[in-house]
Amino acid sequence: MPQTNDPFLEIRPYRDDEVPGAIERLVNDEEFISAILKYRFPKLSGVVGWLIKPLVKHYLLTKWNKVKTVSDVQMNVASYMQSMIKNTSEGFTTSGLDKLDPNQSYLFVSNHRDIAMDPAMVNWCLYVNGFDTLRIAIGDNLLKKPCATELMKLNKSFIVKRSAKGPREMMKALGQLSAYIKHSIDENQSVWIAQKEGRAKDGNDKTEPAILKMFHFEGRRQKIAFADYIASLRIVPITISYENDPCDAAKANELYRKQEDGGYEKGEFEDIESIVQGIVGQKRRIHVAFGDVIGNDFETPDALAAEIDRQIYQNYHLFPSNYIAAGKDHASITDSDRQLFDSKISALPDGVAQIVRSMYAMPTDKKAGI
Repeated sequence: MPQTNDPFLEIRPYRDDEVPGAIERLVNDEEFISAILKYRFPKLSGVVGWLIKPLVKHYLLTKWNKVKTVSDVQMNVASYMQSMIKNTSEGFTTSGLDKLDPNQSYLFVSNHRDIAMDPAMVNWCLYVNGFDTLRIAIGDNLLKKPCATELMKLNKSFIVKRSAKGPREMMKALGQLSAYIKHSIDENQSVWIAQKEGRAKDGNDKTEPAILKMFHFEGRRQKIAFADYIASLRIVPITISYENDPCDAAKANELYRKQEDGGYEKGEFEDIESIVQGIVGQKRRIHVAFGDVIGNDFETPDALAAEIDRQIYQNYHLFPSNYIAAGKDHASITDSDRQLFDSKISALPDGVAQIVRSMYAMPTDKKAGI
């Protein structure tokens, strides 16, 4: 049973002794089984779904029978990651890990382009290079279904309560989150968190100082100066670069509709569809760059945000799609690259196409401006 005096019980990932119970709840969750049927057997799920559901449950019970610990879960995820990278990319590279200590914990502050793939890619880099996997910050807006919460907490994710209402509830949530991040670092568990709330749909990777203020919430409680507390978290900026973003058209369409209509109402399953598309969609080449550990040189959240932004854009790996979108020549560009990008753009409505082009050009322009 979970500890009743655990201050992080509501938000923390599952521990080893909680894994079997979570898996049992998942297998018996009708919405979870229905979701698997919908995505794996879409033509059969509606007509004879009632007949297939028991078979899916039996398969999962058999497959997960030996999954008893968080490490077991991670090993299963690793096998899926290996397959996904092989099937949906044309190469995966990384840089900067040689500057980090595998026995040390870090707070990785990352640009954010894909809901599930960003932390998964960082985790994969750590895993294949002999580092421990990390704890992942995930907004409760993505956990509207109990099965989603079970899956995320099984995979070392902890919850960011974005839905907290009222000053008192928000302050409590911020304090709990800040304390948990420090607790994880002190436990020698690295943490991944996005530099801003939500994905950079326009391609502009810009850090929100409010997130950095949240980091210091626990430091203020302990009366530790901002710069010194930040140094104790060992923040490392991360830049994730995708040659092709499987969700680019969907992101651009959302931004275009906001421009034209003054707002955009997400569909009930839109975030789930984005997660699925990000996983199964073609990414072409992927690069994950780890920046330098940030010390106590920054006295304010704004100054720290500027340094994180500088490192993220300095370490951005520019692909032909970025140069083509920005209208710049580069030796890496082939005729095939131009054809691929032109066919992507020509298949979209004009307004959406313009946003997609700007999205890919943004890192080129930002990197040139450092």
